[in-house]
Amino acid sequence: MPTNFTVVPVEDAEDGSNSAAASGDSKTVSLGKIFQEEDEDNVQGPNSGDEGQRESSPFINSDSDRENYYDGQNMALFEEEMDSTPMVSSLLNKLANYTNLTQGVREHEEAENEDGVRRVAVMVPQMGTFIGVYLPCMQNILGVILFLRLTWIVGTAGILGSFAIVSMCCICTLLTAISMSAIATNGVVPAGGSYYMISRSLGPEFGGAVGLCFYLGTTFAGSLYILGTIEILLLYIVPTATVFKEGEDAAMLNNMRVCGTCCLLLMALVVFVGVKYVNKLALVFLACVVLSIMATYAGVIKSVIDPPEFNVCLLGNRSLRNEKFDTCTKTELVKIFCNSEYQNATCDPYFTMNNLTEMRAIPGLLSGVIKDNLWGDYAPAGEPIQKKSLDSIQDEDMPTNTSKPYVFNDIATYFTLLVGIYFPSVTGIMAGSNRSGDLRDAQRSIPIGTIMAILTTSFIYISCVVLFGACIEGVVLRDKFGYSVKKTPVIGVLAWPSPWVIVIGSFFSCCGAGLQSLTGAPRLLQAIARDGIIPFLQVFGHGKKNGEPTWALLLTVGICEIGILIASLDAVAPILSMFFLMCYLFVNLACAVQTLLRTPNWRPRFKFYHWTLSFLGMSLCLSLMFISSWYYALVAMVIAGCIYKYIEYRGAVKEWGDGIRGLSLNAARYALIRLEEAPLHTKNWRPQLLVMCKLDSDLAVKHPRLLSFTTQLKAGKGLTIVCSVLEGTYMTRGKDAKTGEQSLKTAMAAERTKGFSHVVVSSNLRDGFSLLIQSAGLGGMKHNTVLMAWPAGWRQARDSSARRNFIETVRETTSAHQALMVAKNIDHFPSNQERLKEGNIDVWWIVHDGGLLMLLPFLLSQHKVWRKCKMRIFTVAQMDDNSIQMKKDLQMFLYHLRLDAEVEVVEMHDSDISAFTYEKTLVMEQRSQMLKQMQLSRTEREREAQLIHDRNTASHSANEKAAGGPPDRVHMTWTKDKLMNERNRHREGMGVKDMFNMKPNQSNVRRMHTAVKLNEVVVKKSQNSQLVLLNMPGPPRNKKGHENYMEFLEVLMDGLDCVLLVRGGGREVITIYS
Repeated sequence: MPTNFTVVPVEDAEDGSNSAAASGDSKTVSLGKIFQEEDEDNVQGPNSGDEGQRESSPFINSDSDRENYYDGQNMALFEEEMDSTPMVSSLLNKLANYTNLTQGVREHEEAENEDGVRRVAVMVPQMGTFIGVYLPCMQNILGVILFLRLTWIVGTAGILGSFAIVSMCCICTLLTAISMSAIATNGVVPAGGSYYMISRSLGPEFGGAVGLCFYLGTTFAGSLYILGTIEILLLYIVPTATVFKEGEDAAMLNNMRVCGTCCLLLMALVVFVGVKYVNKLALVFLACVVLSIMATYAGVIKSVIDPPEFNVCLLGNRSLRNEKFDTCTKTELVKIFCNSEYQNATCDPYFTMNNLTEMRAIPGLLSGVIKDNLWGDYAPAGEPIQKKSLDSIQDEDMPTNTSKPYVFNDIATYFTLLVGIYFPSVTGIMAGSNRSGDLRDAQRSIPIGTIMAILTTSFIYISCVVLFGACIEGVVLRDKFGYSVKKTPVIGVLAWPSPWVIVIGSFFSCCGAGLQSLTGAPRLLQAIARDGIIPFLQVFGHGKKNGEPTWALLLTVGICEIGILIASLDAVAPILSMFFLMCYLFVNLACAVQTLLRTPNWRPRFKFYHWTLSFLGMSLCLSLMFISSWYYALVAMVIAGCIYKYIEYRGAVKEWGDGIRGLSLNAARYALIRLEEAPLHTKNWRPQLLVMCKLDSDLAVKHPRLLSFTTQLKAGKGLTIVCSVLEGTYMTRGKDAKTGEQSLKTAMAAERTKGFSHVVVSSNLRDGFSLLIQSAGLGGMKHNTVLMAWPAGWRQARDSSARRNFIETVRETTSAHQALMVAKNIDHFPSNQERLKEGNIDVWWIVHDGGLLMLLPFLLSQHKVWRKCKMRIFTVAQMDDNSIQMKKDLQMFLYHLRLDAEVEVVEMHDSDISAFTYEKTLVMEQRSQMLKQMQLSRTEREREAQLIHDRNTASHSANEKAAGGPPDRVHMTWTKDKLMNERNRHREGMGVKDMFNMKPNQSNVRRMHTAVKLNEVVVKKSQNSQLVLLNMPGPPRNKKGHENYMEFLEVLMDGLDCVLLVRGGGREVITIYS
C-alpha cells in the first residue's frame, strides 16, 4: 500500500526555538530529539550500559560536539564516524595549515612577556631552490680540503690519479643524491634530515645505527674544520702565535691542540648563545668561498699572460725551504749548509756535490708542465721532495740530514690514503634535505638544488685538478704547507690578485663550516634522542626553553675535542670519511629496498631513479670505505653493528612502516611458498608446536611451566604457536581476547619462548580447540605437534566437559595426523633457571609411532636444564619374544640413530587378572554410571527452570505491552515427550538400587589389567626419574566407552611425578640415514 510523505523543514529546538512552524500549530521538532526519544524507549534492559548505548544510539555526539565536525545536517548519515574518520574538508584544512618546524637552521625564539602572554617570532619567508638548497650545499661541499690539500693530492697522485679520486667520490655522491632525492620527495622530511630518511625507510635499528654514525661524522667534521682553521692561522696568518717552541714537529702538534681547543670553546659559546648569529654569518662565509674560487680561476688566466713572480730553489733535485734566505745562490746558503762562512769551512757533502737551480713555481698554463704532472709521485715519510727530471749526485751510504732546510714528506703517501683524505671535500650533500622545513616546495627544490650543487662542485674540483697540474711545478704541488714558496699556501701562489685572498677566504670558510657542524650535530643527536629508540640517549633530547639542545652540544664538544687532540687534519679526514660513507651507503640501500619492494606508499615525485643506480652507489660507498682505510671501515661497521643490536634488544619498539619490515614480509612469503612446493623430508622434521595454554579468570597464564618446557624442547628453533580459547562471542569478549594475547606474550617473554601467540573466542572450548588444530599456522609453516597439560581436576569437575574436551582433542589430532604431547604435573617440571645435576629421562617404548619418543629426549638434552641427564629406553617383551635379541637389536638401532642411551628390556608375562583389577574396573564403571545419571537429572532440572523463566518473562512483557488486553495463552512445559523422559529417568533411578549388583565389562577389565600391570613396572623402574615418556594409548573408536578412557590413563600414570604422554602423528620422524 503506497504511503504519502510530506516534507517540511525541520530545525533543532536549540537553534530555532523562536521560529514559527510552517503550518498550523505544529512545533519545530529536532530530528536528533526524535531519534533520541525512540532510543531511550528502545534501549532499556540488562544491556543498556554505556557500550550498548553507544552502539544503538544513532547520534553518539551532542549537538555542541557535532558543530566541531560539520555544519548542517547534510552529513548526518556519517555522523557516528566523525570522531574516527573526519570530513575531507576538515582533513584538507589541517593539511593546508600544516607547518613543519625548522631543523635547527632557525632558532626557536618563543619567550614569555612580563604579562605571561607568549610571544612567537615572525616566520622567516620560505626559500626557493637557489637560496635554500643550492647555496647551502655549495657552502658545505667546498671547503678546507680544496684550499689546503687539493694541490698536494694533485702533485702526489698526479693529474690522472687525482682525476680518478675526484671522479669516484663525485660519482658516489651523485648516485647518493639521486637516491636521497627519491626518498626526500616521497613525503615530508621533518627534523633529522638523513637520519629521518634512513630510519623511516630501513627501521629504527638501521636508522639509529646510521644516525649515530652520521652524528659522529658531523662531529668529527667540526674537528676537521677547526684544525684547518688553526693550521691556516698558525702557518700563514700569525706564525708567531705559538705556545710551544722546542721541537718543531712536536711543538706544531701541541700548538694545534691548544689553539684548536680554544677555538672549539669559542665556537661552542657562539652556538650556545644563539644559532641565529651563525645564520647571519652564513652569507659572509659563502662569499669568502666564492671569492677564493674566483681568485683561483683569475690566477690561472693571469698565468697565461704573466706568471707570478714566485720562484722555487732546488739543490740538486731537492726542493729547499726559502723562508730563511732571499736569493738562490751558494754564497747565500753557505751559512746554512756549512759550519762557517770561510773558505776552509766543512760543508754538507750533498751541498758540495750539487748545484743550485731556480725555477718558476707557477710556470703557467701554456708551459707544458702538465706532462710532468700526469703521473703520481708517492714517497715514504721523511724523504725530501725531489724533481726526478733533474740530475743529482748523492752518496747512497750517507743518510739525508734532516736538520737542513729541505722540504720533507711529513707522511707516507699512497693512493688509498689520498682517497680517505679527499672524500670529506664532497660531503655536505644533505644540507638541502636538512632544510626541508624552510623550503617553499621541498619536493622540487631538494632534487634540483642538490644535484646541481654536486654537478657544479664536481666541475670545480675536476677543473682545479687539471688546472693545478697544468700551471704549477710538481715539487711545489707536493709541498703540502708551501715551505718552498715563502711559507705561502700553494693555491694562494696561483691566485690573483694576492695570496691573502685565499688565506683570508679559506680561514673564514673553515670557521663557518666548523660553526655549521657544531650547530647541526647537536640537533641531529636531539632528533635521535627524542625518537626514544636508544634509552641511554634520552637525556640529550632535553635543552633550553627555546629548544636549543644544550646537553647534546656538550657531548658534541667533548667528541669534537677528541678529533682536535689528534691534531692532524690528514688523520681526522679518513675517520669522518668512514661515517659519511656508511650513511650514504644506507641511503642508497633504503632507496633500492623501497624500489624493489614496490610498497604502495613508495610514490616519489622525483622520477629519475632506479634500483640499479642505488645498488651501484651502495657498492661504490662500500668500496671507498675499504679503499680509504680497511681498519677504520671495520671499526665503523662494528660500532654500527653494536648500536644496531643494542636498539634491537633494549630500544623502544617503533613501527614506522620501514622497508626492512616489507623485505621481511616478502622473504617470508617466498619461503612459505617454497615450503609448500615439496613435502617435508624426515631428516628435516622437528616438532612444530601448537601449545594449548589455559587462562585463569584474570586472563593470566595458568601453567607458565608449559612455556618453560616448550623453550627447553625447542631452543628457539622451528615454529611455536601459543594459543588459548575463551568462551563467548568475539563481540562481547574482543577486549578479553586482546588482553589474553598480551598475557601470553608477557609470559612467553618471561619464559624466553620464541614464537607467536593467539587467542580465539568460540561458543565453546571444544570448537575453539578444533578450530586451532585445523587452521593454526600458514602455508608450509603449520604445526605438526600439539602440546597441552593434563586436565588434573577432571574428576572433581561438576560436569564432564573437561573430560570430553580432552578426549575430543586427542581424536582431532589423530584425525589431523598430528603428534600429541600431554604433560602431567606440568607445574613440577623444571624451570629455565634450574640445572639438573643428575637424573634420568626414561622412555617407555611400547608401540612404535614414528620414533617421536626417541627424538624428544635428544632435543631436551640440547638444553642446559637437561644436559646432564642420561637417557634410558625401556621396551616391553611379551611371552613369545626373545628378550636378549630384542636388546641387541634395540642397541644396534640406537647406534644407527646416533643416540646415546641405556637399553633395558622388561618382560611382562601373561598373568591372571587380579581381584584388585576386577574391583577397580567395577568401581570405575559404577562411578561412570552414577555420574551419567546425575548429569542427566541436573540437565533436566536446569532445562525445566529455564522454560519456566522464559514463560514468566514472556507473560510479563506481554502484560506491559498491552495492559488490560486479553492475556496470552501460557504453554505448559509438561509435554508428552517430557513425560516419557521423566518416566525413563524414574526407571533409571529405580536401577540405581541394582547398580552394585552389576558386572564389569570384560573389555574394560582387560584394559584396566594392562594399565595396572604396566604401571607397576614403570613405577618400579622409573619412579625417581626426572621425566618419564610414555606411549599414549588412543581413545576408543566408538564414543560409548570414552568416559573410562581417562581412568585408564590415570591408572597408567599413577605414582609418577613428571610424565609426558606422547602420541605420534602417523609418520616417521627419525631416520638412520644421513
